[in-house]
This record gives sequence, C-alpha cells and structure tokens, in this order.
Amino acid sequence: MIPGRRMPKTPLDYDLLAIFIAVAEAKSFSKAAIRLGIGKGTVSRGIAELEALLGTELIHRTTHAMALSTAGTALYERTAKHLRALDEAIGHLPEPGERPSGVLRLTAPAAFSTVVLPELLAQFSLRYPEVSFELHITNATVDIIGQGFDVAIRSVHHGIKQSMLTVRRLGEVVGGFYASPSYVARRGQPKVISPDHDWVLLAAAVQRWKLPRDHVRFVCDDFTAMRELASEGAGVTFLPNYFAAPYVRSGKLEQIAIPSRSLTVPLYILYPSRGQVSRKVIAFRDFVTEWLHKSPLN
Repeated sequence: MIPGRRMPKTPLDYDLLAIFIAVAEAKSFSKAAIRLGIGKGTVSRGIAELEALLGTELIHRTTHAMALSTAGTALYERTAKHLRALDEAIGHLPEPGERPSGVLRLTAPAAFSTVVLPELLAQFSLRYPEVSFELHITNATVDIIGQGFDVAIRSVHHGIKQSMLTVRRLGEVVGGFYASPSYVARRGQPKVISPDHDWVLLAAAVQRWKLPRDHVRFVCDDFTAMRELASEGAGVTFLPNYFAAPYVRSGKLEQIAIPSRSLTVPLYILYPSRGQVSRKVIAFRDFVTEWLHKSPLN
C-alpha cells in the first residue's frame, strides 16, 4: 500500500494488482497481456482503473517506453512478494477428495516427449482419470516456479534454480553414435571425434566433451533435427538409443562404436518443494519412477 493512502476495498483489487505487477515485471503492456492470457486493452484499462482508485499515476508512458513512477515503484515493492506468496499458497492447496485430481502442468524435452511420454501419459490417465495435463515441450531451460509448472523432466538441471525445488534422479538415458549407411559407405566409420568426419552434436555435448568448435559441422539443440540430418547422410550424430531405435530398425541409421566417449546421461524429475506437495505431483512422480524402472531408456 502506498504511504498515506488506503487501498480501496473492491472485488477487483486482486485482479488489478496482478495486472499492475505483470506490467511492472514485463516492462510492457503487450508482454504482460500475453503472460496473463488477456487482451492488451484489458491490461490498459486495468492500470487506468487502479490509478483512478489510488488517485495517482503508477506508470509513466511514452510512445516507445514505459517506467514506474515513484508511487508505482512503492506499490510494486510493497505488494509483489505478498501477491506471489498468496498465489503460491492457493496453488498448493490439497485437491478435494482422496484421489489425485486437477490440472498438472508438465514440461519435458522434445525427444522424451515424442517417444516415451505419449504411452506413459495414456497409462497414467487410465489409473488417474481425474488428472488432466498442460504440456510444454521444450529443450530450453525453464523457470519452473516462475512459469507455474508442477513438474519438469530434464536430462540436465544445471542452470535451473534449485533452492525451492526437489530434484530426483529417475535413471540414465543410454546413447550412442549413429550415421546413415550411405555416409559410412562414403566416409567410413570414425574411431574418435575429429575433423576427419562431419559431426552433428548437441551444444551441451560439445561443451561436455570439450571439443573444438571447428571439429563439429552441425551444432544443434534438438534430437529430431539431428536424427534427420544424420539419416540424410549429413554426418555422425549422438542420440539416445531409444530415439534412434526406429531408424536403426528401418535401416536409415546404423550405430557406430566410439568407446572414448561417455554414452550415458542422467534423467531427472523436478518439482516445487515449498509447502505441501500435491497428490497429483506425488502420483505422477511415483508413476514415472515405476515406469522407467520397468522400461529403462537404454
């Protein structure tokens, strides 16, 4: 609350504050509207209404920029953390009833989501029909808490803020080197990673193996693109075995042994750990753990 003023008590206060905080953090009306899932006009009207209720300008607007006023800065500093705490408290209320229920927001990498996740989620849904999903498929690092995810599955968790997260290891993803038969017939099978061959690798693998950048022709962030490049004869790639298997069976790829490189990557499940962990998260965590124990990714 701004010093010297009393916040009007109206049913809209919470929504108006949420709009104001979104604008203050996004530094843009348009970006705040996208974040909140509402129209830009609704955001503009919300800010105007809040300013009218408080009797002061909160945001200085120009054609190309916006900035918080002194009053706006004070309001943000005094309300943002409390509104987030309230959102978090509400979000961690236990589901009604005894069985897991509600929407579970899940983020997972693309290869895992393409091959493993469809059957896993279908079977989970049969066991827990009252849980529904919002899926965010990306290989990029995400702000799990800030973006409101209940669960994340990741091959690496470096760069993710872990102070408020529980991180559990699910097992290991076993991978291998692959190339098309046409590439092997043309260039032969490599024994080491060197400039004598064309390579199609993840940026994380280049960094992990400390490879000179000029050794790698294609640096990529997506296993699907890497698999397609390799199957077209563009070079030798490194893929999870479970992801390469259909192409090996069809003859599009063949595995190549390069024993000097590590072929396993850990797989983790992450979820917010502050407060009570919901039954839907616990159910999903246990189901994934059980599933991968029975069907390891090798």
